[in-house]
Amino acid sequence: MNTQPSLMRRVIADYTDYSLLLIFVVMFVVLSLTVPYFFSQQNLIGLGLSVSQIGMVACTMMFCLASRDFDLSIGSIVAFAGVVCAMVLNKTDSIAIALAASLACGMIVGWINGAVIAYLRINALITTLATMQIVRGMAFIASDGQAVGITNESFFSLGTSMLLGIPTPIWITVLCFVVFGVMLNKTVYGRNTLAVGGNPDASRLAGVSVTKTRVYIFLIQGGVAALAGVILASRITSGQPNAAQGFELSVISACVLGGVSLIGGRATITGVVVGVLIMGTVENVMSLLNVDSFYQYVVRGTILLLAVLMDQLKSRAE
Repeated sequence: MNTQPSLMRRVIADYTDYSLLLIFVVMFVVLSLTVPYFFSQQNLIGLGLSVSQIGMVACTMMFCLASRDFDLSIGSIVAFAGVVCAMVLNKTDSIAIALAASLACGMIVGWINGAVIAYLRINALITTLATMQIVRGMAFIASDGQAVGITNESFFSLGTSMLLGIPTPIWITVLCFVVFGVMLNKTVYGRNTLAVGGNPDASRLAGVSVTKTRVYIFLIQGGVAALAGVILASRITSGQPNAAQGFELSVISACVLGGVSLIGGRATITGVVVGVLIMGTVENVMSLLNVDSFYQYVVRGTILLLAVLMDQLKSRAE
């Protein structure tokens, strides 16, 4: 009598483990054949640029979700870091100082998130929802609610330069995938993250510093989100306090779609890469087909709902 349920659990587990890459490949081929200009070099480069910031931050959100937490403040950090970068750059005319100031601001916000969640034991939803509002407000206050134009034209090369025919932001995103993939699979930090997400109490008994691990996760997340904000500011040639609204939902959707478990303990960098590409491809195709932005919200929400459903099915199958 137990044969059928066991078989169904194996089928669901196999489906969620191995089908995502196949789905993306099939989708890419079909779209290349049916959607005008989708397979053009210009559009593919544009697709890569459109997912570069999401992919960059998805690498660190992967660790956050895998440890049973999540971060809603990343969109605000992206905007605030861009504003800080523009203001410091205009003041000092030094790209290095502006970059350092932006990264420092992002890491401070990340550290505050991690410390409040790990040490004060306040729910991640409440904590990051609060910092999302606070940091966004700081971006508007610092810029007087206006875009901060950048006068140093050499700074723009960070977001517009090409290497081997591919824009620099794409290379930076690829580097993030490699670095954080190695961190997840080959380092104590990655193993501790998965252990904390799988069973925090057992990890603590095994000698893992659960609180420090969680703080480090948010600290790194804040730094990478700030780096994404700097690159975005370089691409749009200004610091925009209203930039990256809804960014956090796109990042979380890509991670969950890529198989990162919402209950912690499971994540793969390959899945995150495919999840980012699927999300970006869907949005790119909707733009090429001139789908109304109102319908695009519906599609993105549906993808997030389906991703969560897949996560739940896999969790029950294990």
